Amino acid sequence: MRIFVAGATGAVGRPLVAALIAAGHSVVGTTRTAAKAELIKRMGAEPAIVDGLDAPAIRAAVVAAKPEIIIDQMTDLAAVTDVRHFDRAFATTNKLRTQGTDFLLAAAREAGVKRFIAQSFCGWTYDRSGEPVKTEADVLDVDPPEELRRTLEAIQYLEDALTSLATPEGIVLRYGSFYGPDTGMLSRAMIDQVRRRRVPLIGGGGGRWSFIHVDDAAAATVAAVERGKPGEIYNIVDDEPAPVSEWLPALATLVGARPPIRVPAWLGRLFAGEHLVSMMTEVRAGSNAKARRELGWQPAHPSWRQGFAEVASGATAQHAA
Repeated sequence: MRIFVAGATGAVGRPLVAALIAAGHSVVGTTRTAAKAELIKRMGAEPAIVDGLDAPAIRAAVVAAKPEIIIDQMTDLAAVTDVRHFDRAFATTNKLRTQGTDFLLAAAREAGVKRFIAQSFCGWTYDRSGEPVKTEADVLDVDPPEELRRTLEAIQYLEDALTSLATPEGIVLRYGSFYGPDTGMLSRAMIDQVRRRRVPLIGGGGGRWSFIHVDDAAAATVAAVERGKPGEIYNIVDDEPAPVSEWLPALATLVGARPPIRVPAWLGRLFAGEHLVSMMTEVRAGSNAKARRELGWQPAHPSWRQGFAEVASGATAQHAA
């Protein structure tokens, strides 16, 4: 099939393009810069240089590509390090999830696209009551901390837009917190913060997180292309949701850092904000049972424990070389 990947050079976009081509698909991938267009060519795809918030340019690129499927991986998170001002850090990504989604959908309809798959998120978005691990049938947070509200509204906008589609078919993939070589939880910026002990363990660290290796996210997306059901949402996460009290000290050990500083919740609210206290102490994780069952997918990195260690070991070896 011919597939249009919007955001082809992002954390998931790069392994996704490679996985789609390996599966025999023809890929057109977007980027905002000419320099990254060369990367897309080297991966074996056709580049399209376009800004996701430029409606005429998006229309022209999609119509010219004539894809059967669009996969929306557009975010603007590469430089995000200060999550104390969360909604401000996610402002452009929120526009991509709202305006950008609308622009892509309009272009998709004009070009006769059959299926539209979009990236969402599985983690702090779930309601913070009830079971510690949630399914796709569980509600999202009805009263999130103020600093998270605009970002959650953008996520809900995207999900509502996709799951209500008749033409093209819409599918939502809620990825867990990413990690991979120099990516997400194991990016240079994150490792630096952990080594400097700037990521404290707040309260009891009971908030539960779901993780996903970017290669596993890509593999699940290919499975959604081939086997995803229209109108459905899938949690794309590993098999081992983990409380912050487990994964943060483990990450510190892996990157050669001292144990994280422990901070009481009241002090965390003063210096980090209610939203970060919530992420450390209250948030829920997601179950991947539905994705395993309906997509026939399972993560090659079933636990963040082995996945983190594998990536950290590779980074250490590369640095030594």
